[in-house]
Amino acid sequence: MQNTADPGDRRWRPSVTVAAVIERDGRYLLVEEHTSEGIRLNNPAGHLEPGESLIEAVQREVLEETGCRFTPTAMLPVCMSRFRRPATGEDITYLRFAFVGSVGEPEPGRKLDDGIVRTLWLTPAEIDAERARHRSPLLWKCICSDREGRTLPLDSVWVDPSIYQPEIKS
Repeated sequence: MQNTADPGDRRWRPSVTVAAVIERDGRYLLVEEHTSEGIRLNNPAGHLEPGESLIEAVQREVLEETGCRFTPTAMLPVCMSRFRRPATGEDITYLRFAFVGSVGEPEPGRKLDDGIVRTLWLTPAEIDAERARHRSPLLWKCICSDREGRTLPLDSVWVDPSIYQPEIKS
């Protein structure tokens, strides 16, 4: 059993994540980060938090991990992957919502998230050559989907206002 909010609740829940695929002049913006498996490469990415939309989550994650403001323009196909941590045996299924877009320049003086070593702009060939250092297979899948033009409009994601202010029914 994994990802349950209440230990008595036996329903399985995947870990919902967001990611940004940012291409500029034939290079993609990645982060190099510390993980329990060593230093890995990833798209700027992270977990959806309560009270935010998927788009707000990806904008927050990009800012935290790169110091840059992210403007999404499209969404990529939804991806899933499963990972078992070698050290602990923890079994995690990720449900990833990835967005294509652009970033401005890094904000001066902005500190990157804990664990982020640096940002890198790499070509697809350089990213492919580093597959052993990818944090997950979703990194490469997202790059390939972008290169193939497999995008969806941003209005493919609809957010009910209850995300921000839950209704209380009596």
